[in-house]
Amino acid sequence: MPPRWEPNPDIRTGRHVVHHLHVHLVFVTRYRRTVFDDEMLTRCEEIVHLLVHYPPKVALSNLVNSLKGVSSRRLRQEFTGRINRIGMGSVFWSRSCFAGSCGGAPLTVIRQYIEGQKQPT
Repeated sequence: MPPRWEPNPDIRTGRHVVHHLHVHLVFVTRYRRTVFDDEMLTRCEEIVHLLVHYPPKVALSNLVNSLKGVSSRRLRQEFTGRINRIGMGSVFWSRSCFAGSCGGAPLTVIRQYIEGQKQPT
């Protein structure tokens, strides 16, 4: 007997939960300093995906802190000279961030929006 509905591969299931959570994250450097050059921006896009699909058991604040910590560590390892010259100290990212729910918007539209953002000069 065929199922009544076709399963959606984007909807994830757990033992007691069915979820489809996406968040658009934007991080800001400490004191909004101009740190990034083209090479760093390209690497940042590889390290941190700004459109994140996450499970409901993970608190958004914990997700953001984890992503900030890992990305900061990796960028400091790879671009030590540039970051030290600017004088960022021990903190790379600002304590604040933007987290926007993607609530029902097609992911293709959100992905186009993120890719269309201007890069800092």
